Amino acid sequence: MGKQHFDVLIIGAGVSGIGMACHLKRECPGKSFAILERRQSLGGTWDLFRYPGIRSDSDMFTFGYDFRPWTGGKVLADGASIKDYVRETAREHDVERHIRYGLAVKTADWSGMDKCWKLSARNEATGETATFTASFLIGCTGYYNYDQGYKPDFPGENDFRGRIVHPQHWPEDLDYTGRKVVVIGSGATAITLVPTMAEKAAHVTMLQRSPTYLISLPSTDKVTLALQKFLPEKTAYRLTRARNIAISRFLYLRSRKSPRFMRRLFLGIIKRQVAGRADMRHFTPDYNPWDQRLCVVKDGDLFQAMKAGRASIATDHIECFTETGIRLKSGEELEADIIIPATGLDIQMLGGIRPTVDGQEVVMKDKVIYKNVMVEGVPNAGMIFGYTNISWTLKVDVAAEYLCRLMNLMDRQGYRTVVARDTENSRAEDTILGSLNSGYIRRAADRLPRQGTHGPWKSSQNYLEDVKILRFEPIEDGYLEFDGTRTPARASESSGCLRPIRSALFGA
Repeated sequence: MGKQHFDVLIIGAGVSGIGMACHLKRECPGKSFAILERRQSLGGTWDLFRYPGIRSDSDMFTFGYDFRPWTGGKVLADGASIKDYVRETAREHDVERHIRYGLAVKTADWSGMDKCWKLSARNEATGETATFTASFLIGCTGYYNYDQGYKPDFPGENDFRGRIVHPQHWPEDLDYTGRKVVVIGSGATAITLVPTMAEKAAHVTMLQRSPTYLISLPSTDKVTLALQKFLPEKTAYRLTRARNIAISRFLYLRSRKSPRFMRRLFLGIIKRQVAGRADMRHFTPDYNPWDQRLCVVKDGDLFQAMKAGRASIATDHIECFTETGIRLKSGEELEADIIIPATGLDIQMLGGIRPTVDGQEVVMKDKVIYKNVMVEGVPNAGMIFGYTNISWTLKVDVAAEYLCRLMNLMDRQGYRTVVARDTENSRAEDTILGSLNSGYIRRAADRLPRQGTHGPWKSSQNYLEDVKILRFEPIEDGYLEFDGTRTPARASESSGCLRPIRSALFGA
């Protein structure tokens, strides 16, 4: 395959990659670009995961793109609906034809002499290698390993005579009708799997080492449906989106400021849901709210399955697998025909690519992130990395807008290169995922880039603050070098302190 050059190369055709491409079409219409996607279909996460009940754990009015309203009243959408939404968005903005499927990017090297990126990609079907060059590179690969999820080595695992299935690679032929199932884990995947499988299985047990904070959400938003009857579609979407952003932000901030109060609130809601039919010890975490992500229970389905006797929770540690199930350290044995280790993700940056700059590898754990969009010291490159405390796509929109603003400024000024420089040595030990201490984040501490102690190097996980910084503050802020020269900071482009907040909630 021949060498191909583009103004912009996007790696990944998931929610982030398609969103970035749409912003390019809207805001940088003269740019040539391509999306390199390893899989044979777009959708990323929503194409990969096929386990029963797969759905969003963020409301779709904030998970949907800012520029393309999510219609209808469905709050928590199933995986297939989300993939359809991403595909329709790509087609509507004419970006689907720019996707090169089946290409796994193996190397990415920046050449200071040529002032461009050179990528090699392998066609996994034919083994053929393609070479691409680009003036600007944008990573939209998410943050986990698509090849395998995380699974501990369980003692006696080979003794189990049933079937062990990881949710990340769900087999199409798995029939769990009338079977006893044990789901190991208490995160979003387990919370989704247990009530869905309980509809057909003989019984489903969720085995957890420690509880997770849960919050029940309705699958349909009746208020939004009412608004859609009387208001234009886009207006109803904006109002619903603003409300949901405000509520999510309030819950997060209140949890950080008043953890005891929020703990009582969350546990009180669950206590009413289970109505005395379950031991509250299974729902009482030993950490504060939002030290780890909240898990969403759709329509209270988990609690309903437990009250009906179709599902149960065991809070214990595994001693070993046996021929017929799992023996716990308490001595209890859980019988199982199928065991599902919903034990989390294996974090992987840039899809496993190890970028180099003039032949020197970029070691992510040694790097600090600029505005959570660019890697310090890496020229002409951006990274779309969504939020962990609110919908991922909210960050996709503002980060993509920022990168488009940056490229447009470079074109206007005739700049060929841009790089963020941390001359103040602001690197901290916190990763870009901030204060979350979930197991999958702790396991990946040696792979994640760091955030700084202050300024544009510190990640706030604050959508309203990011709107102000990424959408309105000047690009030339004194931290970026253009063509090897640092430009002085310019005055703010924002016209009034209310504009960023209004724009964040109701659109630009």
